[in-house]
Amino acid sequence: MSENDTTTKKYVFPKPAAIAIFWGLGLILAFVLIMHHNPLADQVTEKMKKVSGCVLIAFTCVIFTIFYDGLTTIPIELFQSRRLIWKLAKNDFKKRYAGSYLGMLWAMAQPVVTVVMYWLVFDKIFDTKSQLVAGGIEVPYVLYLMAGLVPWFYFSEALTQGTMALLEYNYLVKKVVFNISILPIIKAIAATFIHLFFVCIVLLVAIGYGYYPNIYTIQILYYSFCMFLLVLGMSYLTCAIVVFIRDLQQIIAIALQIGMWATPILWDISMLTDNMKTVFKLNPLVYIVDGYRSALYGETWFWEHFYSSTYFWIFTISLFCIATLIFKKLRVHFADVL
Repeated sequence: MSENDTTTKKYVFPKPAAIAIFWGLGLILAFVLIMHHNPLADQVTEKMKKVSGCVLIAFTCVIFTIFYDGLTTIPIELFQSRRLIWKLAKNDFKKRYAGSYLGMLWAMAQPVVTVVMYWLVFDKIFDTKSQLVAGGIEVPYVLYLMAGLVPWFYFSEALTQGTMALLEYNYLVKKVVFNISILPIIKAIAATFIHLFFVCIVLLVAIGYGYYPNIYTIQILYYSFCMFLLVLGMSYLTCAIVVFIRDLQQIIAIALQIGMWATPILWDISMLTDNMKTVFKLNPLVYIVDGYRSALYGETWFWEHFYSSTYFWIFTISLFCIATLIFKKLRVHFADVL
């Protein structure tokens, strides 16, 4: 047994206790899901949501029990390497723009130009503002737009960079003593630095239009954390596969273009029929984009969107479990392929 394995064993939480806690949380969530009642909702649809949610919770608990050792390996490794991760994330962010005259300003330039371009086209030329008012949304369109684009920029940047983490740091992957499981999270944290800057910008824009920060604004931290975990799970999956299938990076680029329009960023989801809304809400980014808007100018808490929150966390946890299992299964072959 190597020194790293010995250290890992030292910090492992007792397996029976961990499984019992996970099942306990699952049963509590299932109970809350069953007892939750919305008198305004369609009863047939609500029943389907409850049944589907309980099935997904049970499935997640079973997977966690069966694959406990594989699922806990990467989180333990990340915790042990937390100081190294922070240091490498800062270095990754700095070196990305090293050698250019404007440096980190280039990280802000393209998103700002994109926001201005969409604002001019959709608000000034096509008068999208009138469509928002018709849907009951009376905020300035530029604020509505930025509240959707800021999380999207974060997701797009983190997923693109995270997918290429192993290819970019291939010289570290080939080192036997280096823990390669920290590479995807390095990219996610580096993207967070830019995201924090844009969150500050959108808060200033909101203040400029009279929407001052309040108690609901703190939810930006929650939704940013949601985005971080979602994109981290996706990055572990995509970075492991792209080592063997290089075409995946092109597929992801196309998927991001489609996803931009499949997410209600430039348009309002209330324009759709109820059936179409249900289909589009299967996209977990809809939950996050709506959450950012609620945090900036709405007055609702995330737990008020009970089914959306439940679906998002079940989806994200399931995705992260699957991604880490695949990453662990394939990483013994990374050095040979790279």
